[in-house]
Amino acid sequence: MTEHTKTDGLPGMDLPVIAESAGLGKAPPRSERMSTAKVECNACPVLCQISEGRTGACDRYANRDGVLVRVDPVVLLRRALSNPSPALVPFARDGAEPAAADAQGAEAEWNGDLLHADEVFVTGVGSSTTYPDYKPAPFIVGSKAQGVDMVTVVTEGIFSYCSLKVKIDTDRFLGAEQANVRYKGEVVGHVTTAEYGSQMLSLGGVHHLTGGSKKEGRMTLELMHKLGNKQPAECTIDGGSSLVVQAGRAPIVNGVEEQRMRVGCGSAAVGIFARQFAGVADEVVVVDDHITGVLTQHQAGRCLDMPESGIKMLGRKSTPGRYFQVANPGDGWGGTDIADPLSIIEGWEEGVAKPGLRLLMTSTTGEHAQWYVLDEALKPIEQPMPPEVRAIVERIGENCEPSLCTVLFLGGAGGSLRAGVTENPVLLTRAIKRALVNVTCGGAPAYVWPGGGITVMVDVMRMPDNSFGTVPTPAIVAPIEFSMRLDDYAALGGHVEHVFPLQEALARGAWQDDGAPVTRQWLRIDDANPWPLGQPPMLG
Repeated sequence: MTEHTKTDGLPGMDLPVIAESAGLGKAPPRSERMSTAKVECNACPVLCQISEGRTGACDRYANRDGVLVRVDPVVLLRRALSNPSPALVPFARDGAEPAAADAQGAEAEWNGDLLHADEVFVTGVGSSTTYPDYKPAPFIVGSKAQGVDMVTVVTEGIFSYCSLKVKIDTDRFLGAEQANVRYKGEVVGHVTTAEYGSQMLSLGGVHHLTGGSKKEGRMTLELMHKLGNKQPAECTIDGGSSLVVQAGRAPIVNGVEEQRMRVGCGSAAVGIFARQFAGVADEVVVVDDHITGVLTQHQAGRCLDMPESGIKMLGRKSTPGRYFQVANPGDGWGGTDIADPLSIIEGWEEGVAKPGLRLLMTSTTGEHAQWYVLDEALKPIEQPMPPEVRAIVERIGENCEPSLCTVLFLGGAGGSLRAGVTENPVLLTRAIKRALVNVTCGGAPAYVWPGGGITVMVDVMRMPDNSFGTVPTPAIVAPIEFSMRLDDYAALGGHVEHVFPLQEALARGAWQDDGAPVTRQWLRIDDANPWPLGQPPMLG
């Protein structure tokens, strides 16, 4: 069997000439067409031939003194650190601990017990890959959790079938549903269905990565890489807005940073604050692109025995006090295209509307609000807003959560990476669906979609920084870990003979080199994340 330069150092495998130079085994002959000054990497189908001192196209592997090495550190999680700052720690080839603690003191708590699963978890970040996964995963870690023998299979998956679902908290109109989203001029996704107070984008996916031009694939990959690693990226939407998206930050729409996510639709806002408005206003209109609310016609106003004001609204009446399509979408009041709220009032019913009627018009975020009083001709005249009314408008704003971008990575883990876990992949899928296996991504909890296959979704904000890489095929590289009981791992046909205690697994890591120290990175687990071992899976 002919193999290329390996990115793993697992025992029992035919090892390449580069590994042979490290004393790890015999290799097949080098390709005659490749310069002897280069090494060939098989971490992905590109098969880079890497010159001395250079990295491959993915910037993840390098040629150092004729040895293929992994550039990035492997990320390990601990429940707590004496210093919560990330620490880079040298790791000797034989797995022995460094004699001295690092300068940041992160090793001060280290007691040498790498089997203590309540403290240490190996993530797939920096773990490398065993692509094309005809061999066991880089790390198959044995440990104990609450006295139970556990196994965690750790790898970096190469995902062609993956996308990002982006939730943007804003009332602003971003673009029509199904409109193309572009990055540097290339179509990389589309606008999907809006949700409550949020606009949604679907970015990436196999058709954009592989089904279009080379440039479309490269730009899609670049965008996904940036957003997955919590970096900002600027997009445009056909017929809509330009926006800057960054996970965990407010969106910037047409050059303006958003501040608030609406408290609810216009009808919801009327219902929430109806009791507070009663007595200080005779009519309240909450302007909304989707459902504009009118207090005295609304069920909430009727339950409070508020007399109808006689207001006549534009738009399509749904149920009492609820109006659709009062205006077109836009970046004005309540996500509509209006700047003058009176433009959505068709008129006033004579005999019902009375001079002196007090009218409040507000948006769903409270950012726009005006106070009017009807004159003798039943014409609304803007007046200074009374303090008691202003206080309610400010409360609407107080109840609006900060505008935020949320980036979810969605990937199909049903491909060859399963062979790194078991010789019978369907058993892994079944075990996950039976809640016998906990799937995490960089130690962060992953939601497993129902139905066939292993489709996982994870919030990138709960993953370690720089969790994602790329290969120029093009595809995203993402960490993934499968944790389970040892006996369950054996039952699903796992590679039990390659289960190693944590210390030994690290010593045999996929980035093993010719004796030169490599690095690992200690991180404190995100406070929002459960400890990956001993926790029930997030199943659909």
